[in-house]
Amino acid sequence: MLGWDHRTFGFANAAALDALRPDAIAHLATADAVASAQLAALAHSRGLPFLVTSTAMVFHHEPNGPHRVGDLRNARDAYGCSKVAVEDAVLAAHLEASVARIGWQIDPDALGPSSNNMLAQLDRWQAELGEVAASNAWRPACSFMSDTASALLALLGKGGVHHVDSNAAAGLSFAEIVHALRLRHGRAWQVREHADYVHDQRLLPALGATLLVPDLRERLAA
Repeated sequence: MLGWDHRTFGFANAAALDALRPDAIAHLATADAVASAQLAALAHSRGLPFLVTSTAMVFHHEPNGPHRVGDLRNARDAYGCSKVAVEDAVLAAHLEASVARIGWQIDPDALGPSSNNMLAQLDRWQAELGEVAASNAWRPACSFMSDTASALLALLGKGGVHHVDSNAAAGLSFAEIVHALRLRHGRAWQVREHADYVHDQRLLPALGATLLVPDLRERLAA
């Protein structure tokens, strides 16, 4: 697997792409709809499978979830709206593209100060605030990053929109997940449970489809 640094090559560099001779393209970068569509169109012109990652944030918390693939994307914040635009632009540029909506990622191997994965963020909250506030009324979409990576590889060439969420069936609250991660990874977080944020954010697969990632309850207990 080769990395494509868009800061060096841009998103529509045909010569650079041809030099790499990829079998498929997985677009995991943060980019706007125009750049994403350019890369998707380039892949389409060369007959390459194309995948772009999207987010659970394309769904607002009202109406409440869990959210299915065909539900109305009603994001109100800038990030969610930008991802709605990316989805539409990519599917218009490459009709066989795959869109993978994912939730918050859990990665024990990515704990740097700039990491956005759940463990790193919980560490920052404890260091900066002296506690980890965790809603027991929020059921987040989330998965271990290694599981998500495997699912994304499997989705290359599948086409269509897919939900990738280990919590889809387990339905664990954020507070339950935080407690499990604290025990599993030996953290000394001071966890304060609350119910100030109410949202079932889970990403359910399409009707009749199977889960693409292992169940979160089993992964946390492993």
